[in-house]
Amino acid sequence: MAITKDRKTEIIDQYRRESTDTGSPEVQVALLTARINDLHEHMRTHKKDHASRRGLLKMVSKRSGLLTYLRTRDRTRYLAVIGRLGLRK
Repeated sequence: MAITKDRKTEIIDQYRRESTDTGSPEVQVALLTARINDLHEHMRTHKKDHASRRGLLKMVSKRSGLLTYLRTRDRTRYLAVIGRLGLRK
């Protein structure tokens, strides 16, 4: 259910802004989106797993907060990230 190390480094390489960037809002949103998508698939088969549902809702809320931060700070980066991830906002 967790993201493998290879997948995580691949996501970081795709969304980072410079060679040493691992914590920018774009990278954080991309990593959260990958985890949310994996957990969403888990929830389809395990409908009564309420602990995982709570974790999913916390991740969605955190991603929403990061997107709000990015939207207020730099609109072009925000639009680029949601376009690349396919998020609707």
